Amino acid sequence: MLNMVILLFGVFCCSTAVIFIKMGSVDTVVLAALRVLLAATILSPLFVRDLRRQPGMTLGRCLRRALVPGALLSIHFISWIAASRMTPAANASLIVNLVPVALPLMLFLLLRERLTRREVYGTFLAIGGMVLLTGADFQMNREYFLGDMLCLGSMLFFALYLAWARRHQGPDGLWLYVVPLYAVAGAVSLTILPVAVALGLADPFKATSWNDLLMVIGLTVVPTVFGHSILNVSMKRMRGQVVSIVNMAQFVFAAILAYFLLGERPEPTFIPASLLVVMGAVTAIVVPRESPSKTQ
Repeated sequence: MLNMVILLFGVFCCSTAVIFIKMGSVDTVVLAALRVLLAATILSPLFVRDLRRQPGMTLGRCLRRALVPGALLSIHFISWIAASRMTPAANASLIVNLVPVALPLMLFLLLRERLTRREVYGTFLAIGGMVLLTGADFQMNREYFLGDMLCLGSMLFFALYLAWARRHQGPDGLWLYVVPLYAVAGAVSLTILPVAVALGLADPFKATSWNDLLMVIGLTVVPTVFGHSILNVSMKRMRGQVVSIVNMAQFVFAAILAYFLLGERPEPTFIPASLLVVMGAVTAIVVPRESPSKTQ
């Protein structure tokens, strides 16, 4: 139960990302780099403390372990921020929240982890809620095709990032994993930045307002330091598909925040869709022990 309360708090924190992004105007690649580099800086004292407590662990080993997930996280952040500005919100919301569809295959390939029958039922209920919310407005045409495909790629990178966290986190503590992870993600984003500038997709020297600075700090602390760190530790402590289903509740929290902070009214289908997602999560979580399903 404690793990579930912590996960719900982490999902709420992650849901605030879209609010901070919409309320700021920092360029995509710059924003992706700043949020993880600042997160790594804030958490570095915890990393140093734990590194000293683990005589067999070295900085180089921590960084090598973070190379793949850090690159995945960087690409997810950059592609998601860019895609959300290239396609209707309904398209972006529907596609990026399809992680429970892709994650089971990745968990099976990396960990041979199969879904339980209840997790299958919960997945269908939760995805049904997402389709109910956004399906009526979903558009697939040439104008939005590139943004839709970018959203799909971003979702796949996020699912693989979560699966990787479940497999490769060691027993040496959270901070020895996520701090190098954020540092590597920031380094990858900075490597991509010159290409984005050359293509006219980013302007690192753009004038920044005090509001933008506050939004960057908020994006760093709430959805990154708290949100993504909690998602990573939850992937280690809980079943992966349960985490991905509960994570779909982001759209519920985000819609409520957007209503109060941005004046955005939710669709009439918001309440029934939210109930379906909650039912899906409860179905997957409050279950007796059972054998994994053959479904993958």
